Amino acid sequence: MSAFGEGEGELLALTYPKPLPMRLDRWLVSQRPEQSRARIQKFIDAGYVRVNGVTGRAKTPLRQHDGIELWMPPPEPLPYLRPEPIPLDVLFEDEHLIVLNKPVGLTVHPAPGNKDGTLVNGLLHHCPDLPGIGGEMRPGIVHRLDKDTTGCIVVAKSQEALVKLQVQIQKRIASREYLAVVHGQPAADHGTIIGAIGRHPVDRKKYAVVSDASGRHACTHWRLVERLGDYALLRFKLDTGRTHQIRVHCAHVGHPIVGDATYSRCRKLPIELPGQALHAVELGLDHPISGERLVCEAPLPPVFELLLAKLRRRLS
Repeated sequence: MSAFGEGEGELLALTYPKPLPMRLDRWLVSQRPEQSRARIQKFIDAGYVRVNGVTGRAKTPLRQHDGIELWMPPPEPLPYLRPEPIPLDVLFEDEHLIVLNKPVGLTVHPAPGNKDGTLVNGLLHHCPDLPGIGGEMRPGIVHRLDKDTTGCIVVAKSQEALVKLQVQIQKRIASREYLAVVHGQPAADHGTIIGAIGRHPVDRKKYAVVSDASGRHACTHWRLVERLGDYALLRFKLDTGRTHQIRVHCAHVGHPIVGDATYSRCRKLPIELPGQALHAVELGLDHPISGERLVCEAPLPPVFELLLAKLRRRLS
């Protein structure tokens, strides 16, 4: 990275407006939603952020009227990401965005040791202009789905669309609804699960509902769609979008998602599933340019339909 203010880039001068203090990195993420928190922290660590003229740290507490300077260098090149002709199930596309029906087993974006065969690789083949949007490794990605979760995911095709769509996710203008088959039957027909989510205290590869300051507020609304003997089909609507949110919340209340190898004990199922029975069935958003409301629905995967058919047959 270049030195502060040198070379191509963007210098932002901001003022912290709130009466209550807030961590520097968290506030900057709220001001630049197209950047991940990890990338903002990378800028801070590189000395690209100053608070009242002094180089800031991620944990620097901001106070009202503090002046913040943020140097935004150009997006890093993506030399190790190669376009791949991965089939994409397109639900909607124009010059500003694309909505896809993601299949099971497809990782959204590359990571160390997993640089090929991802949704991003397929998108780079489908949309050659994506590199540089949103920074390294995640060009155009507005939100994500777990590898074994299927269904609707939106990708921006311009920087303007990316920023506006991420703001919609944060402000709950965009709506995301999911279907899942869970173990057991809830006593009620609808409800809300509220529980802060953070890293599991023992297994750092997992997440859990936690009570300490490491957790982030998470809220999941659910309603019963169908009772299926020892199982139930539920529909979820998210107020927040934490990692593994629905999976963690369901396991927390004693109704883990069928087929979830991470948060559900291995139990015999009527069919073999390639992943958890969790599907992002509907995505609603305001078009980032026209403002027109766009609602996309993703049909259930055949294996999900087969699971439901098997469970219904058991009841007949």
